[in-house]
Amino acid sequence: MEFIAELAGLLLATQIVANFCRRVEIPEVIGQILVGIIVGPALLNWVHLDSMMNEFQEIGVVILMFIAGLESDLSLLKKYLRPAVIVAVIGVIVPVLVMGGTSYLFGFTKLEALFIGVIFSATSVSISVAVLREFKRLDSREGATILGAAVADDIIGVIMLSIMISMINGSKGGHTSMPLGMALLLQVLFFGGTYLVVRWLAPYLMHLSEHLLTVAAPSVMAMIICLGMAALADYVGLSGAVGSFFAGIAVANTHRKETVDRSFIPIGYALFIPLFFVSVGLNMRFDHIQRSLVFVIVMTLLACLTKLLGCGAGAKLSSFSMPSSYVVGSGMVARGEMALITAQIGYEAHLMSEMYYSDVITVIILATVIAPFMLKHALKVAHEE
Repeated sequence: MEFIAELAGLLLATQIVANFCRRVEIPEVIGQILVGIIVGPALLNWVHLDSMMNEFQEIGVVILMFIAGLESDLSLLKKYLRPAVIVAVIGVIVPVLVMGGTSYLFGFTKLEALFIGVIFSATSVSISVAVLREFKRLDSREGATILGAAVADDIIGVIMLSIMISMINGSKGGHTSMPLGMALLLQVLFFGGTYLVVRWLAPYLMHLSEHLLTVAAPSVMAMIICLGMAALADYVGLSGAVGSFFAGIAVANTHRKETVDRSFIPIGYALFIPLFFVSVGLNMRFDHIQRSLVFVIVMTLLACLTKLLGCGAGAKLSSFSMPSSYVVGSGMVARGEMALITAQIGYEAHLMSEMYYSDVITVIILATVIAPFMLKHALKVAHEE
């Protein structure tokens, strides 16, 4: 019952703070992250990110990205595939070089510096999705490019992480749970299978659900597709968010799109999605902030600038206007769960020492908190164009 009481308290707090944020025109996700910072280890130390909370926030990411896929225009995603790939590639190269090089100057080993670059090459589009939905710009050319680029740089980041872990395990005479070649093959098969799901399987399953005599059968079937694809993506070494995003696209390709959309928004935003944003704040700690204050400030600035300028340059090269490039660049700044997951995997694989792990987590959180403000400003500038 303690966990249930905890959930009730957190949801009440997020509602109050999110309502206040709306009134003063701040993205409500900032308020939800702030709740996690206040009640978590960073300040009051009342709530911790335990296994139960972690499961709930993971479901939050999955549902949020499913909704993003559901509300995405597939033709728009196809149309802006080329700029999305250009944005993703430049948005990976710039952080790896700049943040990796800066880490090396701070005294990290070459391997640790490279790993830090890989961590900050990842984008957490979940937070940008929430802001884009709030401003009704998710289904725009900028929104489509951000979504496509986030999926692409997630794939690039996963491949780089897999190679690094394979290298360090090989140098230590160890072995990975899955050989790199096998992991890459499974990922290729996953994307091949995704086409089949979008084209045939999802429409068939949604049609089948209409003949079931159960309550809310189409929505339940959509949830099965969502969770199933998220689990498959996770199994092959990708983020579950990638699988659920494509599941959303698959269900959007059926005539039950509106029904599912109406049911998933209350499911997600009533419980799971707010807890995801709270969990970002719960990861924050200020234990050794004075010792590494310069590192944290410099790396936070670079975390924001490398994505803003790198991805913005990619958009500009793809013939976007300057304000639109600003939207794309700022939409790629947030790191969130992908960077946290990458950092955790690397930490467990001994790619980073415990001493610097919390500093890197702090930088991830700070960049994630700053990102919605940048995106909101960019959207206002683009709107005034």
